[in-house]
Amino acid sequence: DDLLIPEDHQSRRASDTYYVEEGKLLRTHTSAHQTELLRSGSTKFLCTGDVYRRDEIDKSHYPAFHQMEGVKILEECTDMEDREKWVEICSRDLKDHLEGMIDAIFGPCEKRWVDAYFPFTDPSYELEIYYNDDWLEVLGCGVIQQPILDGCDMSTKHGWAFGLGLERLAMVLFDIPDIRLFWTEDDRFISQFKDGEITKFKPYSKYPACYKDIAFWLPPEGWEENNFAELVRNVAGDIVESVELVDQFENPKKGKTSHCYRINYRAMDRSLTNEEVDKLQEQVRANSADQLSVELR
Repeated sequence: DDLLIPEDHQSRRASDTYYVEEGKLLRTHTSAHQTELLRSGSTKFLCTGDVYRRDEIDKSHYPAFHQMEGVKILEECTDMEDREKWVEICSRDLKDHLEGMIDAIFGPCEKRWVDAYFPFTDPSYELEIYYNDDWLEVLGCGVIQQPILDGCDMSTKHGWAFGLGLERLAMVLFDIPDIRLFWTEDDRFISQFKDGEITKFKPYSKYPACYKDIAFWLPPEGWEENNFAELVRNVAGDIVESVELVDQFENPKKGKTSHCYRINYRAMDRSLTNEEVDKLQEQVRANSADQLSVELR
């Protein structure tokens, strides 16, 4: 609420967020601590921590990851009433700082700023860099909404904030192909890295994938794809590498919609047997029918 996030915003939905109980949830972003730190008197800070989101399953998404939030209140903008002027000063200072940070991490590289929308900043931006022959989004940021600062007894102050995912940057810097590797205890992975050094990851094995399809008719209402992804995670854990929608169609006579998903089972540390994958797939099918009210095909 302090960050002006609307009631219908995606980050509040049960399909995207882990609710512990009604009105209480696991932290979805480190911005949650922004107003707490501002009220304590902090005017320049970085806040880093683990965050949790229900999300799709692929090599770049995981239900737990780490995020960094940065905030700076500009003293030179204190008591400045001309909004156009302080927005311009804050935006310029923001871009100078963040472009410098990216140059320090990746080396000098081509960058571009893209207009974006976040409830807690206005204007809002995303910073992309041209890296390995492609444009990569590295962070979101913007000028802090004034009502947020008003609520922190800083109505005469102005500043900016940014947030970035640390695993995403590390995957690019260290050539790590799968986010699940950050959670492995396999020494073949851990031993490749040392504090203060950027070392490119050397794959130590590639176990075969095992693909299984599941098709079903969607329930009349309330279908959320993230709920299915979460169900698959709960059954198979980190054995699941990806879940992809490979086919969908509507049957006008029945008034139903069918989805077919391809689940890629692949362990990071061993080959899977057909028997154990079949057992997992049967559990996914049973739980889908029970918990999501789908009609299996």
